[in-house]
Amino acid sequence: MSEKFLVQLSEQGAAAHWGEKAALSFTEQGATVHLTEQDTLKNVQKAARTLANQGLKNIALVGDVWCTETQWAFYQGFVSPKNLDAIEFVENAKTDSKELTSLKQAATWARQMINGTADDIFPESLAGKAAEFIQSLAPEYVSYQIIKGDALLEQQWIGIHAVGRGSERPPVLLALDYNPTGDENAPVAAALVGKGITFDSGGYSIKASEGMLGMKCDMGGAATVTAGLALAISRGINKRIKLFLCCAENLISGHAYKLGDILTYKNGTTVEIVNTDAEGRLVLADGLMAAGESGAPLIIDAATLTGAALVAVGQEYNALFGLDKELVREVQDFAEQEMEAAWPLPLEKWHQQNCPSPYADTANSRPQKGGGYGGASNAAGFLSRFVPNEGKGWVHIDLAAAFNMGSTSEWAAGATTQGMRTVARTLLEKA
Repeated sequence: MSEKFLVQLSEQGAAAHWGEKAALSFTEQGATVHLTEQDTLKNVQKAARTLANQGLKNIALVGDVWCTETQWAFYQGFVSPKNLDAIEFVENAKTDSKELTSLKQAATWARQMINGTADDIFPESLAGKAAEFIQSLAPEYVSYQIIKGDALLEQQWIGIHAVGRGSERPPVLLALDYNPTGDENAPVAAALVGKGITFDSGGYSIKASEGMLGMKCDMGGAATVTAGLALAISRGINKRIKLFLCCAENLISGHAYKLGDILTYKNGTTVEIVNTDAEGRLVLADGLMAAGESGAPLIIDAATLTGAALVAVGQEYNALFGLDKELVREVQDFAEQEMEAAWPLPLEKWHQQNCPSPYADTANSRPQKGGGYGGASNAAGFLSRFVPNEGKGWVHIDLAAAFNMGSTSEWAAGATTQGMRTVARTLLEKA
C-alpha cells in the first residue's frame, strides 16, 4: 500500500507566503487545511476537492482539531466514484468515530448504487441490493417482499407496471419491513418511499442524448431513503419502519406505455399520460398508497423528480414540499442540523388541479417543456392525490442536490448523498 498523505486541520491562518486567505499550505509530510471564520465546512470540503484534484489517492487525517463534522466534510469533498475508500479518519476527543463509520457505510452504499451503471443496477437488482443491505445491519429484524412484473397488476400497482413494462427487465416494488420491536402487530411508525427509475430514456417523450447521459442517477431517491434508513438503524432507531422502493426502467419498445394512455390507480384516480418523461410521479403514486396502507403517521418520499426543482434551488439544495407546513419546517430544521441544505417550495391543495385533462381526473404533467411554470410544485400536487390524511405527516423531497454530472469546487462528479442524513434525522426525531 502506498504511503498516506497526512492532512491536519489548523485554526491558524497560513503563513504569508501561501497567500493572505490560503485555505491550504504544504509541508514535506502533507498539508494543512486552515479554517476560516465563514463557511467553515464548505471550505474544508473545497480544500479536500483541491487535494483530490492533485491526484492524491490515500489520505490520513491527523491532529486534535478535527471533529466529526469537519472530517465528514473533508471526506465528502475528497471521495469520487473511482475512490470511495480513500480517507483514514483520526480518533480524538472531538470525534464520534462510530458516527463517522455509520455515515461512511451508508454513503458508500448509496454512491455505489447511484454511480453504478444501469446494466448492473436494474429494477430487480436495486430492490435486492437494498434489501440485502438493510438486512445485513439487522438480520433478525428485517423481512421483505419483491413484487415483480405482472404480479404488480394483480396487486393494482398500476404506475410502476406501466412505466416499466417497456423494458425486458421487469419493474418491481420492494416492500421491506424493519421491525425491531419483536411484536409482529406493532404499529408502523414511519414509511419511506423512493423513486427507483434505474434508467430513464424519457420513453416516447424521449430525452436528448446529453439529457439522457446521467439518467442512471434517476434511482437516487430509492438509494437516499435506503441509506437514510441504514443510518437511522446505525444510530439506534427502535421503531418499526417500512420501506417502499418503486423500481422500473423507462424504456421504449412495442410494450411501452404511450402518450394518451389512461391509468386507473388503486384509489380510483385516473391519470392521462401527456408526457412519458414525467414517470417518477407515476411510480411514486403506488409507493405512497402502499405507505398509506401501512398506517404510518409519518411518510417521507424522496426522488430525483423534476428539473424544475433544480432550476429553482440549484444543485446546493434539496427542495421540500408538503401540505403539512409544520412538518416541512421541522424537516428543514433537521436538514440544517445535519449540515444538509434544504429549502421549501410552494405546495397547496389546489396544485392538484394544475395538470388538467379532458379525459381523466388529471394528467401526469402539462404538455409543455419541463411541465410549464411551477413544474416542481405541480408534480408534488400530483403526488398529494395519493397520500392519506389530507397530507398530514407527509413530506416530499425533490433531490436537486443528489447528483452532479461533472465535478464542482466541492464535489466529484456523481452522487453526493445529500438528503441521506435528513431522512435519518427525521426518522429519529419524528417516528
